Amino acid sequence: MLDPASPADKSGSIHYISRNTFTIFAMVFHDPQQRRERGRQHRRQVRRQDHAHWRPEARRHNPLALMEASMRGRVPSLIALKYERMTASPFGFFRGAVPVMAADLSLLPHTSILNQICGDAHVRNLGAYAAPDGRLVFDINDFDETIRGPFEWDLKRLATSLVLAGREVGDKRAVCEEAVDRFVSQYRKYIDMFARMPVLEMVRFQVHRLQRITPVSSALLKAERATPIHTLEQLTVPAKGRAGEDGKRIFRQDPPLLTRLSSAQARAVLASLHEYRQTLLPERRHFFAQYRPVDVGFKVVGTGSVGLRDYLVFMEGNGSGDPLFLQIKEEPVSAYAEYLEYHGPHHQGQRVAEGQRAMQFQSDPFLGWTTIGHRHFLVRQLNDHKASIEIEDLKGQGLLEYAEMCGELLARGHSRSGDPCLIAGYLGNGKRFAEAILKFAEAYADQTEQDWEALRRSRRLAKKK
Repeated sequence: MLDPASPADKSGSIHYISRNTFTIFAMVFHDPQQRRERGRQHRRQVRRQDHAHWRPEARRHNPLALMEASMRGRVPSLIALKYERMTASPFGFFRGAVPVMAADLSLLPHTSILNQICGDAHVRNLGAYAAPDGRLVFDINDFDETIRGPFEWDLKRLATSLVLAGREVGDKRAVCEEAVDRFVSQYRKYIDMFARMPVLEMVRFQVHRLQRITPVSSALLKAERATPIHTLEQLTVPAKGRAGEDGKRIFRQDPPLLTRLSSAQARAVLASLHEYRQTLLPERRHFFAQYRPVDVGFKVVGTGSVGLRDYLVFMEGNGSGDPLFLQIKEEPVSAYAEYLEYHGPHHQGQRVAEGQRAMQFQSDPFLGWTTIGHRHFLVRQLNDHKASIEIEDLKGQGLLEYAEMCGELLARGHSRSGDPCLIAGYLGNGKRFAEAILKFAEAYADQTEQDWEALRRSRRLAKKK
């Protein structure tokens, strides 16, 4: 903190100004052009063309050993399932191997232009969901790895996922290359636009052409059908023949993917809702108080999250036709945390919730966090009009259209949580940066395929022993 009597700091830092009996707290910002110039100066730290480099020989870690270490603390009986999903395809490996890419990115020089990053930006971590006002929106929707980090780490991960997804559905190399170019070009275009907008216009910016993008349109149609009643029919069954349970519904048994909890386990989960309520806005606490718990279950979700504890609470509001499903999802430390100077919340569920609110246009009204035992959890609604794109929809033109949407949404998320003027200044016209990101994405996709093959060999050897 600067001395109250000191002159204004020319670097744009925080200072206090005493005036009469009041102390005015002020933030001195550079004007937009100065911030753009600061962004250009970051090119001295990392030239834009240098983002092309991927050097596997620089690795100081064994990727399979990193994956094994990331399994510590997970439910032991589910680890084999996680590996099974990762060995299904190179893209499946990529989805589950954030710790590997985090370690790899840490080996490379970065811009030091920091904002909130998704951390696990890939083509299936964008999706549709219901906004607080009931409208369907499409945005980044998975933030388990979110943290403040170099903006380009999200771009490198999402660009690599475009290449891997394109390869998986049989797209030609030229299509994958064009998809990455469109993704980065659209990102640069919107970053520049947001840097020139009044701040509140940027905050309110919405995407209006979602229905014209085939993969997104398909996801929105699925999201319309993913009503609470539809989720009720999918996840629960009538409690026939159970004492005291006639007429109500309970979670179906589909082990290991979905199981009911014992009474003791359910009590611990329900007890955590008291802490969770305190993380909601007051009016949302009031809404939540009108629901009562009916049943508690355990669900396996995703690829990267397999083995982490994921509880479901089935609740009812105004009768049996008003179901609410809460997901209480374990959140370990972000895979990026050990490579960055972390100043965020100690509670990992809070880290995820606050990162999500920072980047999303609108967030789940029941988004919060809680603790069970010594483990941290994110709390949110499950399947409230949620849907993601299908990898099969990314064939040919679908990949190109979707790549552009990814660039636009990522630019919006970074602008909401960082300084678009800095990023715009660094990117310039974007051509050198786009070419570099493409080279990196192709090289890292090749690396992912090699790591995937290594995992497959190791799993085959493990089964023989």
